Amino acid sequence: MSAPRVSFEFFPPQSLEASFRLWETVQALAPLKPGFVSVTYGAGGTTRKLTHDAVETIHKHYGLNVAAHLTCVEATRAETMEIVESYAEAGVTEIVALRGDPPKGHGRFTPHPDGFANSCELVAALAETGKFKIRVGAYPDPHPESKGPGSDVRWLKKKFEAGASSAITQFFFEAETFFRFRDECEAEGIDGSKIIPGILPIEKWAGVRRFAERCGAHIPTWVDDAFEKAQRDGREALLGQAMATELCSQLMDGGVRDFHFYTLNKPHLTRDICHALGVQPEGHLEKVA
Repeated sequence: MSAPRVSFEFFPPQSLEASFRLWETVQALAPLKPGFVSVTYGAGGTTRKLTHDAVETIHKHYGLNVAAHLTCVEATRAETMEIVESYAEAGVTEIVALRGDPPKGHGRFTPHPDGFANSCELVAALAETGKFKIRVGAYPDPHPESKGPGSDVRWLKKKFEAGASSAITQFFFEAETFFRFRDECEAEGIDGSKIIPGILPIEKWAGVRRFAERCGAHIPTWVDDAFEKAQRDGREALLGQAMATELCSQLMDGGVRDFHFYTLNKPHLTRDICHALGVQPEGHLEKVA
């Protein structure tokens, strides 16, 4: 079986130390020739300027295809489209369009009175420009604000109808979770090949567990048990690498050819997993930011 296609998610640095970590991550993973890399937005759009700067730098200095994250949070339509135009001027041709999380302490998402009400409206506006390939989010486990069985799949279909070309899933722990979701999507008329599984290599379980609870990702008992033992033995990262590699192998056996890795700006686990899957480096980058 040939090696899969891969892509990576980074987040923008908010300190000098974090900047070095981001560029180290880009340097380490760029030789794997990702189809694209994405750069996140902070909750409530808090890293909007940092995201824009990171996107421009990675695109300009590393020659990577960068998909910029864009959200609807706390911005008017005009402000959001101004950001969109600045990405187009910088040569960016892909956007990950998300509703976005509310600022910390604000509870549920509330649209800006003059802003986009949801991700579908944002996708439609981006599609109207004709300048971008649009990727969106998908939820194999129910979104925390899900309105019941099937609602996440139906909402995803609306995003595709609005102009999205592919979807990247929230992370999950078992291949069957993805396969069940893909089957539900295909039953709703969505092309399953357009759904890219999001993979989170786990280095420290405590933080990932808290995040999984917040975003509604189901945590199997065996995962909790395995990491409890690994923590005692000081082998969390080793277990995380083995679990992610096995998960990807099972997904490939089920026909998956694309993976999107949430790197957390820590490249080594992701790089080693990619190598185990047969993704090999091609040359080295010389430029630095």
